[in-house]
Amino acid sequence: MATANLRRGYLLGLIAYAIWGLFPLYFKAIQQVPALEIIVHRALWSALFGAALLLVWKHPGWWRELRDNPRRFAVLAASGLLIASNWLVYVWAVNNGRMLEASLGYYINPLINVLLGLLLLGERLRRLQWLAVGLAALGVAQQVWQVGSLPWVSLVLALTFGFYGLIRKQAPVAALPGLVVETWLLLPLAVGWLLMHPAAMSSQASFWSSSQAWWLVAAGPITLVPLVCFNAAARHLPYTTLGFLQYLAPTLVLLQAVFLFGEHFEPSKLLAFICIWLGLLVYSIDAWLTLRRN
Repeated sequence: MATANLRRGYLLGLIAYAIWGLFPLYFKAIQQVPALEIIVHRALWSALFGAALLLVWKHPGWWRELRDNPRRFAVLAASGLLIASNWLVYVWAVNNGRMLEASLGYYINPLINVLLGLLLLGERLRRLQWLAVGLAALGVAQQVWQVGSLPWVSLVLALTFGFYGLIRKQAPVAALPGLVVETWLLLPLAVGWLLMHPAAMSSQASFWSSSQAWWLVAAGPITLVPLVCFNAAARHLPYTTLGFLQYLAPTLVLLQAVFLFGEHFEPSKLLAFICIWLGLLVYSIDAWLTLRRN
């Protein structure tokens, strides 16, 4: 692979994960808007900007493939509901002082993917993968023991994103057309919600003359830009390398939670993070060794 392509891939991958990791700054800027209303507008503006982007960034034949395989619409509707649920819990967590739990969820996600492959796709785990999943389970169990309840924010984020990726495997549609169709399928729900909630902030005429309105409109490009960068990076980098880069996003969320927004890193949370980090270290070593063998 050409050095120039590798450099471009690393740069685009870092941009994508850095934007995803800095999302809390955006959601904090519009925290006066309820989380569900933010998600409604995120679906709305992502659909509109995505459709416009498709006119510029051509994906020949994507609509014909979908039309010839109508079952994929049902799959994309399911994945759209999952990603919207993921967005909702993430926005709620950021705006309610639960960023550490959100960060933990995205650290757990790669290990959840391994577990889903075992349980639902019949994949066999290697010894180091078993150890990695076991360490993640130990981290969750430790949190339950110390706090007395499941870290539900972390688990919902990890599971919804894990099942989202699993379902999208069943509908082999390119990322941008897939996201556009997902958001267009969510449009009836988004528009219906706005019509049924005339008292919502964004339903008031005065709201659209404020700066908050522009922040909501920005949800479209803010959602799509990292996705475009990620897909461009995926063309220039081995997928395993992208897997290592993904740790950048939850690390940025963790740092913002502690040093910018003052969330307290309690010892019980630290122990859970240490277990997950050890699991990710084992997982990364296994991926590196497998890459070398192949």
